[in-house]
Amino acid sequence: MPHRKKALAGVIAFAFLAGASACAVAETPGTLTARLPDRTREQNVELGRQHKTAAELFQALRNEAQGGRRLEWNNLPDWSGVYSRPATRGFAFDPDQPEGGLPTAKLTPEFHAMMLKRIEDLKRGIEWDPISTCAPPGHPRWLTEPFLREFVVTPDQTWLINEMVNDIRRIYTDGRDHVPEEDRYPLPNGDSIGFWDGPKLVIHTNQLQAGIYQRAHPDYTDQVETVEIWQKADDKTLAVDVWVYDPPALVEPWYVRQTYVKLDDPDKSLRIRYWHCSENPNNTVIQTREGGSQFRELNFDGRNDTRRGKP
Repeated sequence: MPHRKKALAGVIAFAFLAGASACAVAETPGTLTARLPDRTREQNVELGRQHKTAAELFQALRNEAQGGRRLEWNNLPDWSGVYSRPATRGFAFDPDQPEGGLPTAKLTPEFHAMMLKRIEDLKRGIEWDPISTCAPPGHPRWLTEPFLREFVVTPDQTWLINEMVNDIRRIYTDGRDHVPEEDRYPLPNGDSIGFWDGPKLVIHTNQLQAGIYQRAHPDYTDQVETVEIWQKADDKTLAVDVWVYDPPALVEPWYVRQTYVKLDDPDKSLRIRYWHCSENPNNTVIQTREGGSQFRELNFDGRNDTRRGKP
């Protein structure tokens, strides 16, 4: 009998050690696991429709992830390197936009008409882009801009950095909420909070300024809000599922998927440098009375173009 007890104790001890070992493996850096499933495009479109607001979708994802989990310094996702957005379909906000087709957003009649007018004006050589004055693109347009990008991950904040006009989005993942209602006002990149679900970063952004998604694209209003899920698709690709909510402009949430590719940099020569948009006087662009764009003081016929524009 004593021998059987010893044997049983040995089995229990072995099982305990095996379980402890398994737990240790689960906590090993680099083995972050997510509760949120990877969904198809169709499933993500439907997921957006199921929630009336971006805040509701964000809360639903947080519930599905059981609140998420704070990252630890010894177990951070590796988003290092310099990235850029592939020029698929030019700068189309939806990379799946058909060649030669219209943006895939389902717009209200008013905003659909505004978009069609912008496209027709463009065909006649009349175009004005708000960023011509060196203003920041703002989010959600931030997602489509070219040039270089870096991503800095820490347990309490993640910085999404775009080289263009030194544009940085700060995502707070330390459990804080958005700023109080009475302290809110529209900002180019709004206010972003989020949580980590294993290797996935889930973000809710509100308090955004009005803008355009891209040239030949729709407008969005200062009621626009977004939900994003960022993750590494493979060693060289960061992917983000995006839901845009904007009741005055969109009939339903606009879902798109963006990707950013890590650039080869064997000699570590790539740098994100300070972007001084207005250092070159030839960059001074004005909007003409016709609604187009013109470089101030730049002409080829001896006339001063400011007479035709808005000084």
